[in-house]
Amino acid sequence: MKLANLTKVLATTALVALTATAAMAADIAVIGGSNDDAFWNKIKKGIDDARPAVEANGGTVNYLRLANYDNFAPDVVQLIRTAISMEVDGLVIPNWVPEAEDPAIKDAMAAGIKVILMNAGGADKARELGAINYIGNEEYPAGVAGGEYFAKAGKKNVLCVNTLPGAANTEARCKGVADAMGAAGVVSTQLPLPTTSFGDATAVAEAIKAELMKDETIDGVITISAGDADSAAIGVQQSGRADAVSLASFDLNEAGLARIKDGAQLFAIDQQPYLQGFLATSILASAIDFGTDLPTFPVLTGPGIVDASNIEATLAGVAKGAR
Repeated sequence: MKLANLTKVLATTALVALTATAAMAADIAVIGGSNDDAFWNKIKKGIDDARPAVEANGGTVNYLRLANYDNFAPDVVQLIRTAISMEVDGLVIPNWVPEAEDPAIKDAMAAGIKVILMNAGGADKARELGAINYIGNEEYPAGVAGGEYFAKAGKKNVLCVNTLPGAANTEARCKGVADAMGAAGVVSTQLPLPTTSFGDATAVAEAIKAELMKDETIDGVITISAGDADSAAIGVQQSGRADAVSLASFDLNEAGLARIKDGAQLFAIDQQPYLQGFLATSILASAIDFGTDLPTFPVLTGPGIVDASNIEATLAGVAKGAR
């Protein structure tokens, strides 16, 4: 074969290979919480750290965030519809409100979009919908871990403050706390607050203060987010019962970790959100690009307890923006 012909054949072969590679590139949409939600900023760091590998293989990552939580379920569904209209190859989605989200997620799958559930929904829901995997925390066991910790610490009456009532993950958290404490012969009740109070420090602090002053048997408070714990700390202090009431939270932030280090907060339940964003994005892109399939289902990132015993190691992760 002449050199010119050989060169042409090789060039044609390379072009075909490059075209095939480009066709398999993963365009992914990830749906997440609002910009002012510190927890979701940790997930965003995981997504951002996974992004270069996706882009190196010719793909894209679009992060679609809720503006706020005032119109929670309809806004999440709209973001799913937006992802479908973008004709993405893959979708990472928390299944916060299954009755609202499930039809839209099924429509995404019907359009040929591969789906991973992340952060909320759990393995059972992922199997039910036919998602590739679930990556995150199992919320009910996380609640159980918190309830058991409170019970072992001698707490008798714990208030679970829920600023996103009706969301499957937060309801499961409070139920886990209540069931574990009930099994230990003590109690936990839920304080549901309007979703507009999420992130409203004054509203959350005042509600908790009022409950503590109304019922002096309450000796523990746990919040469904780290930000709410900051508000709860104010409410506990203003109630005048800081010496009698132990504070805890699902998830963690720097302020909460500082309270744990200083002895002002008992513990936090960590689901390692950085890993949720990083693993969900990476695993979905790999499945689309290379046909990979993990035998591990679900991929759990928590729960873990952060307390005085491991606070220093956790703070080392905070310094790098991942905890």
